[in-house]
Amino acid sequence: MRKVVSSFVASIALVSTLSAADFYATVDGEKITKDDVAMALQDPRINFEKLPKNAQKEVLEQIINRKLIAKDAIKNGIEKDKTFEKAINKMKEDLAFQIWQKNELESLKFTDSQKKDFYEKNKDKFVQPGKLNARHILVKTEKEAKDIIKQLDKASDKEAKFIELAKTKSEGPSKKNGGDLGEFSEAQMVPEFSKGAKSLNPKSYSKTPVKTQFGYHVIYLKDKKPSKSLSFKEVEGNISQILIGNEYNKKAKELADKLRSKAKIVIK
Repeated sequence: MRKVVSSFVASIALVSTLSAADFYATVDGEKITKDDVAMALQDPRINFEKLPKNAQKEVLEQIINRKLIAKDAIKNGIEKDKTFEKAINKMKEDLAFQIWQKNELESLKFTDSQKKDFYEKNKDKFVQPGKLNARHILVKTEKEAKDIIKQLDKASDKEAKFIELAKTKSEGPSKKNGGDLGEFSEAQMVPEFSKGAKSLNPKSYSKTPVKTQFGYHVIYLKDKKPSKSLSFKEVEGNISQILIGNEYNKKAKELADKLRSKAKIVIK
């Protein structure tokens, strides 16, 4: 017990910020590294080195305690425990697959020619959707919507009037911002709304109410950007990932099919 306590105290004495040796402390000569700390924190959003000194020390103390107890358990034969053996075998399987997968993915390389060929054959997939920027006024009845349109028709400053009416007449959370919906793609809105907004010219509003499942809308289109085809350079990284993913899936399926043909599989 005295040996364990002295080892613990010696380890704590080394607690500090990350040293040039790239470890935080040692337990009987075994280093406590960044990986040990990351596993203890179990949250990649936490930056250990930005934690207060007392919090860093507490994390390291927990890691040291775990290492000492784990070593003691191994010394006393925990590896012979059936639960331990079962867990180790499961971990081996998972780790074997993960490393095999990592090695396979890293081995897959594609030339510029292959990537450009894929791009040319799939140009229709590399299109940036058009964007709409609009305000809206949402009301329950068609009559209310038509009354709002009449008021807009009479206004000299259409957008200012639209904002005023949105704040006083519209339903829903956007009313406080004058009905502003910001920029959005067609797919983000229900089809009827997107169709109504897209049919307008910038700086114009609906002349007839647009009906959706939410009620009746009057739409003011601030701006719209047409869809555009993306260049090869813009999507080269994505193409690499697609090609790697496709080839990996193909190889994994071929190997799995081969192994399954030789295996005895029973699904209950």
